Amino acid sequence: MAKISVLGAGSWGTALAVLLYNNGHEVTLWSALADEVKMLSEKREHETKLPGVRLPDNMEITTDLEKSLLDPDVAVLAVPSPFTRSTAHQMSSFTRKGQIVVNVAKGVEEHTLMTLSEIISEEIPQADVCVLSGPSHAEEVGKGIPTTCVVSAEKRETAEFLQGIFMSPVFRVYTTPDILGVELGGALKNVIALAAGTADGLGYGDNTKAALITRGIAEIARLGTKMGAKIETFYGLSGMGDLIVTCASVHSRNRKAGYLMGKGYTMKEAMDEVKMVVEGVYSAKAAKSLAEKYQVEMPIIEEVNKVLFEDKPAAEAVQDLMLRDKKVETPMLPW
Repeated sequence: MAKISVLGAGSWGTALAVLLYNNGHEVTLWSALADEVKMLSEKREHETKLPGVRLPDNMEITTDLEKSLLDPDVAVLAVPSPFTRSTAHQMSSFTRKGQIVVNVAKGVEEHTLMTLSEIISEEIPQADVCVLSGPSHAEEVGKGIPTTCVVSAEKRETAEFLQGIFMSPVFRVYTTPDILGVELGGALKNVIALAAGTADGLGYGDNTKAALITRGIAEIARLGTKMGAKIETFYGLSGMGDLIVTCASVHSRNRKAGYLMGKGYTMKEAMDEVKMVVEGVYSAKAAKSLAEKYQVEMPIIEEVNKVLFEDKPAAEAVQDLMLRDKKVETPMLPW
């Protein structure tokens, strides 16, 4: 049995806390929001973000960050990506040397273009920073629906240790050394999911969705490999797997926000309607900046940014994607 603190009591943090508790671990769930802690403590359920998933009666729920980090074997950082840096900064003075911090959020910081694990390492240099990612909607994980993820760490032993902690009959975990690839796949797929949702909102069909998913992973892989990640990662769980589920699922906040924009909502109206953090909106500008920095062509990402931030009509963005110059799909292959 391990002692684990889950930091962030939104849908994903709550689902993981329940999973880890059911795996036989001693789990503390932390939130910065006193009202959220009060609701979870009294109702033993996240009524707004994860209804129907009951928290065990003896799971501790707290706003005391110092106490949460006092002696856990693992700290799971599950706050939304815009709050990763500020939370990690608060954690720093309470985190001991070599303590494992597992990032489970997905995003790239807009003004620094850093991945979340890079941010955590900068704010908590003494921590052993790892990543868990993959096609894993909280609504399904919380209900024990079979799910597979991948965990990545600097050392194989750490990845295998975490694999053992998270693994269960309904939650299968693989390991990989490619932290950068895992994080880029998880962050950039949210931007592609906005495009897929927008296509749904415009009334397009399965052909369009398949095209966006396939060409989307091509864009992500092009950028990722230029940055030093491994191509194999993008065709695995944290790349193609996560992209498929985020583009297709009714649970996807990014797809839903895109769908609403396809129906004519503004970006702000769509985010207000979803009522949770839409990570893809925060990652879209960063993705465009990375494409420019590494001189990688990413037309879907570019058009999503125009729809989000330049008020370009969504139907016009799709048309411009379709009418781009002729291309070869596999330029690396000889005739």
